[in-house]
Amino acid sequence: MQPNGFVHIAVGAMPMKKTAIVLGAYGFIGAACVKALQRRGFSVTGIGRSRDAAAKMPPGIDWIFRDISNVSVRDWKGLLESADVVINASGALQDGARDNLKAIHETAVRNICEALSGSRTRVVQISAAGVSEEAPTDFFRSKARGDALLMASDIDWIVLRPVLVIGAQAYGGTALLRAAAAFPLVETMIAPQALIRTVSVDDLAAAVVEAADGGLGSRFVADLTEDAEQTFAQLTQTFRSWLGYPAWRYRLTLPDWSLRLTGRLADALGWLGWRSPLRTNALLSLQGGITGDPAVWKKLGGQPFRSLSKTLEDLPATAQERIFARLYLLLPLAIGCLSLFWILSGGFGLISLAAAKAVLTDQGVSPALAATAVIGGSIIDLVLGIAVLFRRWTKIACFGMIAVSFGYLGAGTLLTPHLWLDPLGVFVKVLPSVVLTLLVSLVLEER
Repeated sequence: MQPNGFVHIAVGAMPMKKTAIVLGAYGFIGAACVKALQRRGFSVTGIGRSRDAAAKMPPGIDWIFRDISNVSVRDWKGLLESADVVINASGALQDGARDNLKAIHETAVRNICEALSGSRTRVVQISAAGVSEEAPTDFFRSKARGDALLMASDIDWIVLRPVLVIGAQAYGGTALLRAAAAFPLVETMIAPQALIRTVSVDDLAAAVVEAADGGLGSRFVADLTEDAEQTFAQLTQTFRSWLGYPAWRYRLTLPDWSLRLTGRLADALGWLGWRSPLRTNALLSLQGGITGDPAVWKKLGGQPFRSLSKTLEDLPATAQERIFARLYLLLPLAIGCLSLFWILSGGFGLISLAAAKAVLTDQGVSPALAATAVIGGSIIDLVLGIAVLFRRWTKIACFGMIAVSFGYLGAGTLLTPHLWLDPLGVFVKVLPSVVLTLLVSLVLEER
């Protein structure tokens, strides 16, 4: 008791927040892990290579921008030295213009293990159910090798292997699932008998937090999955019902050769920067089934996972889900149409150079200027038609197409205003193409 009558109680220093570093923090799974860790009281830092993707994340997270596929051991030591736990939510489905499986799944893990050797930092690796050296895809094999590197190290590690992850955000396989469920009239049967298990992305994130907190122990591998399983046909029917669409009227089973061809075409698009969920690795994984065994997780005392029906019950479908599902399959078709339209426009201009020049010279334009305008315009058309196919240039190409279209309409109105009344709609037809181009530019976001 103090002379003034107040009792002074000694209060110790407040406990420091645990720090978590999340690799791939703006991804589908990584973003959910960030939110769950923040709710548990962790101080979170994200590592990724895209400033644009990071800018769309909620506030309250620090960012380090690196391409994890080429971070050295020395740099990892500096980046991770203050971390209590590292969550590796990074990954890639297949090699392509933007991804290298070996670098992301193996080299990065090896360098992180070396950088953390002798430290007390825990690494929680988010892998995938079914990975093995004998798996049919490079994705599963490279993931398995990365897991093996981690398990052979002397650091504190945990490997979590989720099955098909379902969440509010549609990305990759979940986006494809919604699109397949929303396909009008015809049920397209892709590996209809393949067995699938699911896990809610929120349950996955909660499991990551449990693992990060240390209450389940360490140095274990666990599948994260619901108890039940269903065929892929049942899964798409469940999602169609969830979206609120009536049952299909017809059924079409796609032959294996069509799936192989689709995969090869999607693989080729991968080298243009597109991460299509129809690439060969994804289709092979689907045909082999996506299952897991929750026994280890249950034995450790981890929280149980919701069934698919409960996951969807907690995630009501709205107009935005239905609109996205329908647009998802139309987007590549729209981009292909734009590319074909502009390439043909440029090609026909060069092939029919004399006729195109005549349109201008008949209005008093000099032959030299007319030739320059036709050739220059044709080259611009060809460049835009090709550029729109490359993922990194698609949006810029769309804006270029819109600007050039209005430029053509403006110049055409001054020089050949009568074409507005042309029976073939020479100028009028430009306007729908502008609207289509604008629509494509607005729905290009991946995350």
